[in-house]
Amino acid sequence: MQVTKHTEAFATAPQLAPEHMSAIAAHGFKTIINNRPDMEGGPDQPSSTVMKAAAEAAGLIYHYLPVVSGSITPEQVVQMAELVKGAPAPVLAFCRSGARSTQLWSLGLD
Repeated sequence: MQVTKHTEAFATAPQLAPEHMSAIAAHGFKTIINNRPDMEGGPDQPSSTVMKAAAEAAGLIYHYLPVVSGSITPEQVVQMAELVKGAPAPVLAFCRSGARSTQLWSLGLD
């Protein structure tokens, strides 16, 4: 599991799996944001429902904000900024490679 720390309160990662959630919580993260649409990676990609259950079982807060790669909308930028600002930190956001989550976050910086 590769995590890129952007600030003390925000980091990104490529696709996570349900079995990563305990380690994420052990590393001190409090909130997970999933920016990858279900089925984007085909049937082997864990669904948001499965990811949410694993995150919550590990004591993490989970949010699902699916964003299509290359199609970030202004509304999604606002939603991401609100999620990050309102969530217990540190926050770990993920998508396929981590780039989309990083873009969403950086576009919403004040």
